[in-house]
Amino acid sequence: MGALAAVLAAGVAIGVPVGASIAFPTAAPAAVATYDRYDAATRGDNDFSQQFTHEFATIDDVKMHYVTGGEGPPLVLIHGWPQTWFEWRDIMPALAEHHTVYAIDLPGLGDSDGSPRSFDKKTLAQYVNTLLDDHLQLGSVDLVAHDLGAGVGFQYVAQFPDHVNSYVHMDYPLPSSAALPAQQYRTFSWHMSFNSQKPLPEEIVDDRDDVRTYLAEFYTQVAFGGAAFGGDRTSPPFSSAQIDEYARTYSQPEKLSNGFELYRTLEQDQLDNDLAGPVSVPTKLITATGSLANTMPTLTPLFNNLQDAVEIPESGHWLPEENPDAVVREILAFIDR
Repeated sequence: MGALAAVLAAGVAIGVPVGASIAFPTAAPAAVATYDRYDAATRGDNDFSQQFTHEFATIDDVKMHYVTGGEGPPLVLIHGWPQTWFEWRDIMPALAEHHTVYAIDLPGLGDSDGSPRSFDKKTLAQYVNTLLDDHLQLGSVDLVAHDLGAGVGFQYVAQFPDHVNSYVHMDYPLPSSAALPAQQYRTFSWHMSFNSQKPLPEEIVDDRDDVRTYLAEFYTQVAFGGAAFGGDRTSPPFSSAQIDEYARTYSQPEKLSNGFELYRTLEQDQLDNDLAGPVSVPTKLITATGSLANTMPTLTPLFNNLQDAVEIPESGHWLPEENPDAVVREILAFIDR
């Protein structure tokens, strides 16, 4: 059994403390690969091209990629890990019937090139604000954010509340000393501990085949019916083409390492969230089936205008892909109320 296979096979059962000593086989040198361009997943998709365009903007030496289209008030979508703007692909057409949609790649991830000053969520929110406010000059927006991107989303509404009309926070417990310290956060899942180690994840997930295997197994574990939900699911909720698109970007060594940095900054996120104080932007929480009870207590100390909280039926962590119709209904019901 290879090093990556061994990690994935044992992953559901382990929780490795940050800084612990772990013995892994020496990784082979990373394979040289040619990475396709930003529109690999949408090139030739005429329906997409008629409604959406790929755009770029340079923000403090980071070239940020975003996809935009539709008509109406601006709606900004922030992805999580290990995903990109593409996680919203299936629901963007429905949202674009009511809003001008901006699905962004976070700095240093997806097809956004370069590395930001830090991967703590407060800093990433500042890059997003420069894109939305200074470059695009959108004024106030409706904001939807998922997973670690919702860590950025919280920091955005905390730092720039006048720029947000409403906020939808999707399936991400927030680290804070009041409810969920970062060290405790890492005990919830093997991947949170594994991804936080440096440089072990980069040494083990070290070529394009490994990246694709890691992603496919992880997507399966935290999907509805997967191991993280007490099930025995054996296949991911994404098509092979969808996994190929995520593997295309995360196979790039810098992007892969940048993704792990999202986990390595959880202590700083905890400190920043503690200092943010309760925010007053109208907020809705959306979680996977069965996750609301664990997620809600981490948000209540940080929001004083949490107006609604719902679970998406028959959905694991990948809400926009696993139950897109329900996610669209819940988003529009809140931001268009």
